[in-house]
Amino acid sequence: MNFTKLNNRYKGILFLIISSFGFAMMSAFVKLSGDLPSFQKTFFRNIIAVLVALISIVNHKGKFFGKRENQKLLLLRSSFGTLGIIFNFYAIDKLVLSDANMLNKLSPFFVIIFSWLFLKENINLRQILSITIAFLGALFIIKPSFNSEIIPAIIGVLGSISAASAYTCVRALGNKEAPDTIVFYFSFFSSIVTFPLMLLSYKPMSILQLAYLTLAGVFASVGQFGVTYAYKYAPAKEISIFDYSNIIFSAIISLIFFGILPDYLSIIGYIIIFIASLYMFLYNRKC
Repeated sequence: MNFTKLNNRYKGILFLIISSFGFAMMSAFVKLSGDLPSFQKTFFRNIIAVLVALISIVNHKGKFFGKRENQKLLLLRSSFGTLGIIFNFYAIDKLVLSDANMLNKLSPFFVIIFSWLFLKENINLRQILSITIAFLGALFIIKPSFNSEIIPAIIGVLGSISAASAYTCVRALGNKEAPDTIVFYFSFFSSIVTFPLMLLSYKPMSILQLAYLTLAGVFASVGQFGVTYAYKYAPAKEISIFDYSNIIFSAIISLIFFGILPDYLSIIGYIIIFIASLYMFLYNRKC
């Protein structure tokens, strides 16, 4: 296959699938690293991303910390993004891998809500319907109960809300900052913030655990840059549905590495959330 001969839409799809695989592998290596504090996992995941983004900025002769007028949005994006990773990593440790990742995929629906609340973007009946359906699907994954078993799922949803807040900030930044700058700023900020928290809760690691976290950082970078290039080649309304390939990758990886598959209620939840996403995808393509 000659990549240069592909049209931009297919290039976007290819990069988004690569991104989904990268994030699924990141989640797997985070889980494989074992019983380590989320702060520790977040630090090592981000310090690798800092190095990758640094190399990219140097090659493109870009800016590391962005423009002065964009500092508030960059700080908000980085703060919410850091919270999102910490919550998501906790959920990954405690839940079936595909469950944790599917809860994280609720973030596009929260983006619609936050863009309406804070960016004054219009929200219509179709979007409200898709959000309602998606949250119904989430209940099948969360399986509400009045005991402590629900906590990891709730934290997974909080991770999705935090990620959506971060994406809303990125949306507000628009074309004001280069993707490399946004990735570096976020990864650097997260590393600085989590470093002292990691020291307070630090657990000694084996060489294998360190290798797993390093690989988590490498695949996180694949995911970050994959999604950046995907939306460079094609608009979200044409390719965003392919981001759900992450759940397929996660289910396969969960079976291979951990011998675990989601239960039937979770699968029903996946289908419902996917249908809500497909509905919005098809609607957006018509707009």
